[in-house]
Amino acid sequence: MHKSIVPDIISEKQVLTTFGADVTVRQAARVMAERHIGAVLIMSDGKLDGIFTERDVLNRVVAPGKDPETVKIGEVMTKNPDTVSPDASALDTLILMQSKGYRHLPVLDDGELVGIVSVRDLFSAVKRELEEDIQEREAFIFGATAA
Repeated sequence: MHKSIVPDIISEKQVLTTFGADVTVRQAARVMAERHIGAVLIMSDGKLDGIFTERDVLNRVVAPGKDPETVKIGEVMTKNPDTVSPDASALDTLILMQSKGYRHLPVLDDGELVGIVSVRDLFSAVKRELEEDIQEREAFIFGATAA
């Protein structure tokens, strides 16, 4: 069985952290730290405008010496990020993220934001899927019922 992004990896209960582009990097970083998340989504008029990640803080703010108190996340976010659909498979999404160096991807359903998925989420799902597959094969080969 191939796990799909929704509902196998993320559920409708996922709490998304979104901001407008005018929030400062400091404000976004504080919320990210409080919530133990590595990315936030930037919205404009109900539509996804960008993604701001911990890597953006490092590479686009701290390393070049910008002031996180004054820089707006809209200035340093990744605009128009790649996205994945809710029915995409966990494995295909993980492969995409690995090939492009992403750690987080927004999930859109017909242009509407429904979630965000991380490499950690996908790795866990693919690992579980492989373990289940092994159990099923062992049950078939040895005639036992899978545990």
